[in-house]
Amino acid sequence: MKWDWKKFLIAALIRALRTFAQTFVGFIAVGAALDEIQWLRALSVSGAAAVLSVLTSIATGLPEVDKEPETQPPEEE
Repeated sequence: MKWDWKKFLIAALIRALRTFAQTFVGFIAVGAALDEIQWLRALSVSGAAAVLSVLTSIATGLPEVDKEPETQPPEEE
């Protein structure tokens, strides 16, 4: 199967952005005041999670990119 690097890169970056957002939101506790949140630590850990997401995508592949194109049966006239 030939790799489509553009699709792979877009899908991996979308997945990494979602991972970043989920990790970042995890740092914001319910009811915590904005000045109590350790913003630099939250950004650092979220960035590391995003990098790990991209590396995991490279190592294991992405199901949305690895799908074989469906073959359509010929149309009958």
